[in-house]
Amino acid sequence: MSFAIYDDPAAAGHRPPQGHPERPERYVAAVKRLAEPDFAKLPRRQPNRASREALERAHPADFIDTILEAERHDGIVMLDGDTGIGPGSTEAALKASGAVVDAVDAVMTDDLARAFCLVRPPGHHAEPARAMGFCFFNHVAVGALHAQTAYGLERIAILDFDVHHGNGTQAIFWEKPEFLFASSHQMPLFPGSGAKAERGAGNIWNGPSAPGDGGPQFRHVWEDALLPAVDAFRPELILVSAGFDAHRRDPLANIEAEAEDFGWVTERIVELADIHASGRVVASLEGGYDLRGLAESLAAHVQALSKDV
Repeated sequence: MSFAIYDDPAAAGHRPPQGHPERPERYVAAVKRLAEPDFAKLPRRQPNRASREALERAHPADFIDTILEAERHDGIVMLDGDTGIGPGSTEAALKASGAVVDAVDAVMTDDLARAFCLVRPPGHHAEPARAMGFCFFNHVAVGALHAQTAYGLERIAILDFDVHHGNGTQAIFWEKPEFLFASSHQMPLFPGSGAKAERGAGNIWNGPSAPGDGGPQFRHVWEDALLPAVDAFRPELILVSAGFDAHRRDPLANIEAEAEDFGWVTERIVELADIHASGRVVASLEGGYDLRGLAESLAAHVQALSKDV
């Protein structure tokens, strides 16, 4: 078994309005860092588009139609104050969800041990019937529901260390105890959800941190609260919403984490996957809006994810 990065140039084709933080330069910075000698030999794979069937497991048909039809208009169609669709946007989103589905297939058939999906736009804010927070389709949810349907898994964990709470992922799995959702995030901060009391069917685990908290608190939340819950759940597959906007340089939040903190939490996730899930981990890029912070943090994450496979 081995490791691969799923990557498609369609990710650069999604172009929000000028000055938007979720810009194509994020993808360019990530590609540039992963082209450096310490990562250049890692295998790359080009994903397929997500199928309509796969998307409809996470989103209703009329919502999918709304997203796909929005791109046909001239210019950029704003779905809310932060989330706009223009030429190239839906292709990027379809390839992003497709990357997670393809990576799930690869790890479930022992073609790969672990995979990283270098995608944009992000997905974890996308609720069943609502695009928001720069997100159209919820890529990790699409992948998790595909894993359940295609491979009959009974326990799937989705772990989210983006600094913004993954409200969309939480909403999709709120009443599905066969899925565990664990999230570390800043609170208060967009989107306003993510309190510890939000437990769903007992399968939701939120670990909020206050503005100004740094790497030690980030690690404490995972070490003492979230990872023990994952361990007790004994997942057969782990998916990761890998957002790097908790980095100290990020302009959209105030958690003072370092790149090494993302490497540390990834190592711990891999350890649990080795114990419970035959090593299976699929990670998908979410946020991270300072280009240097993104590149450094992504490197630490991919290094830990690709180690010893």
